[in-house]
Amino acid sequence: MVPLEEIKEISIVSASKIVMLVIDGLGGLPDAKAGRTELETARTPNLNQLAKKSICGLIDPVSPGITPGSGPGHLALFGYDPLKYSIGRGVLEALGIGFELTKNDVAARGNFCIIDDNGLITDRRAGRITTEKCAELCKLLGNIKLEGVELFVWPVKEHRFMITLRGKDLAADISDTDPQRLGVAPNVAIAVEPQAKQTAHLVNIFINEASKILTGRHPANMILLRGFSKLPNIPTMAEIYKLTPAAIAVYPMYKGLAKLVGMKVFSVDGGIQEELRVLASCFDKHDFFYVHVKHADSAGEDGDFSKKVRIIEEVDSALPQLLNLKPDVIVVTGDHSTPAVLKGHSWHPVPVLLYSQYCRSDNAREFSESACATGGLGRLYSTDIMPLAMANALKLTKFGA
Repeated sequence: MVPLEEIKEISIVSASKIVMLVIDGLGGLPDAKAGRTELETARTPNLNQLAKKSICGLIDPVSPGITPGSGPGHLALFGYDPLKYSIGRGVLEALGIGFELTKNDVAARGNFCIIDDNGLITDRRAGRITTEKCAELCKLLGNIKLEGVELFVWPVKEHRFMITLRGKDLAADISDTDPQRLGVAPNVAIAVEPQAKQTAHLVNIFINEASKILTGRHPANMILLRGFSKLPNIPTMAEIYKLTPAAIAVYPMYKGLAKLVGMKVFSVDGGIQEELRVLASCFDKHDFFYVHVKHADSAGEDGDFSKKVRIIEEVDSALPQLLNLKPDVIVVTGDHSTPAVLKGHSWHPVPVLLYSQYCRSDNAREFSESACATGGLGRLYSTDIMPLAMANALKLTKFGA
């Protein structure tokens, strides 16, 4: 990829508009019965028609064979090298719910979960408890006292919550307690670097106290923590691309990521129809729009092939609302693959289409993994998408003499 410092030098302001529609967890694997992926199974006449006028391909969020988290997957789509800008999930969750982090804070993402009588995890998401239940439990955990630090425990959405430790000499170099698999016990927080030993000790005290409080409660009787992190120093999209970017998202983590790179965030509670109504309402005020669709990923993680198909079809049915706005550049893709057959993120490349009046359309006749594999973009890194979108929007000048 071209370094962001070089992109900054050739970026220019123009009136053209870019819409990046990210269907979280878009990529999949064939169903055993149908022999087709979720995207190939879904009825997507509008996406297929758009693909015929676009240039298509496959993208690797980090590198071939590497399974990305949502943070790296999105950062790469925004043009940030995910290996250089490693941002913990805790910071993203905190920013996403409006928590004002300071330089003395260490934040982590939490899941309420279920463990059995042997202490083994049976459900990492506690049956996706309601956000109201999550808030009730967070209030209980927020009463835990830790020596020398302030503790904040805030609900995020459903089973997700955020903890933040605030105090002097705290370090975020701590291993996750979430093993991200079933049938095993939660991990102990371990200091990856010596300076994090005291912080890890405090985290383990918090977990032990939380376990006592949650014992006997159903369905959430334990917690899992991951993504310990501190507020990073990262250039904004306005600084790099000279854009006035906006984000439209439901889930806090993605709002946090958008805030981190300088987007104005528009929060919504509904589905893609509401997101696109918000897009229309602010379309004249911004020139880059990130629209995030979460539930395809959630369905994939739950192993619900049919639901993921339905979510993709909902996006397709709403697509004319986007097309009616006539953005100069449209990108449709995902941050990573989440095949229902694997019930989690995977390393498989993600289909992508890029539409503009200046793109060279290819022979892809539909928007699917197999069709995009034959597309004119070939297989490239997710970090290449922003320069391509900028170029097609005529927002990059010539590089060099």
